[in-house]
Amino acid sequence: MPLGLGRRKKAPPLVENEEAEPGRGGLGEEEPGPLVGGGVGRPQMGLPPPPPALRPRLVFHTQLAHGSPTGRIEGFTNVKELYGKIAEAFRLPTAEVMFCTLNTHKVDMDKLLGGQIGLEDFIFAHVKGQRKEVEVFKSEDALGLTITDNGAGYAFIKRIKEGSVIDHIHVISVGDMIEAINGQSLLGCRHYEVARLLKELPRGRTFTLKLTEPRKAFDMISQRSAGGRPGSGPQLGTGRGTLRLRSQGPATVEDLPSAFEEKAIEKVDDLLESYMGIRDTELAATMVELGKDKRNPDELAEALDERLGDFAFPDEFVFDVWGAIGDAKVGRY
Repeated sequence: MPLGLGRRKKAPPLVENEEAEPGRGGLGEEEPGPLVGGGVGRPQMGLPPPPPALRPRLVFHTQLAHGSPTGRIEGFTNVKELYGKIAEAFRLPTAEVMFCTLNTHKVDMDKLLGGQIGLEDFIFAHVKGQRKEVEVFKSEDALGLTITDNGAGYAFIKRIKEGSVIDHIHVISVGDMIEAINGQSLLGCRHYEVARLLKELPRGRTFTLKLTEPRKAFDMISQRSAGGRPGSGPQLGTGRGTLRLRSQGPATVEDLPSAFEEKAIEKVDDLLESYMGIRDTELAATMVELGKDKRNPDELAEALDERLGDFAFPDEFVFDVWGAIGDAKVGRY
């Protein structure tokens, strides 16, 4: 059935699966705001928020992934502020922080910090290490890369497809930040923009990637992970609840996602990779939130255009997202 009638944006051609991917992040530009408690003890509708002295004081423990003493951070409301607090704790420039993983110091893309942090999660910050420049011959249309971003202007490799063009270049690894393509700086670009650039590179030509790898601890040297496994699912926290970092508005403390929400987010994230070559659990969670109460695909399309219009999602993708949310509602996993 046709959908998206009256949509304001015309969708561009699909970006291929292997070329881009949320990090995580996927939080974009944030509006600073105070932490607001949710769940138990949440203020009743119509009442003003509690004064700062009565809001929950959330303190997280953190280390640098390559090794450091343990630091304590608090008072952040979005990913950019989180990186700033980590940099402050370890006396680093904020720009040195590439991304964070939860409860492991390894470059484990299944544990990548996205839009939610479990209240008892331990944060490991990965900082810039060795820089490298690599020439790549694009012998196939698909390079075999899945791209994500850290929500603060850095896009990096989240997955390398086995047997792909990039898989045969061993100097390129999961976790590498893509600084430039053919001399064009990508700092500040979102994951889908980087994916599109990689997709549009002409087949049969050589191009240059400028990369920065995360600094590694001794036990991580020589590791080359293929990244998160498809279908392994987002890690949405292991504590009593989660701190939800939003792209707009204040961070909130929420209950752990329901089984429906968790499965729907996983399925939508898989669709993001399939259609656009990106993975972004925060973006997927936002789409599930927008779609779970909609009555048909057209209502979902309108909601996505209004909230996430910059992505210009194609109608086929919206229809599949609608189906994925519906399947998760009735337990068809």
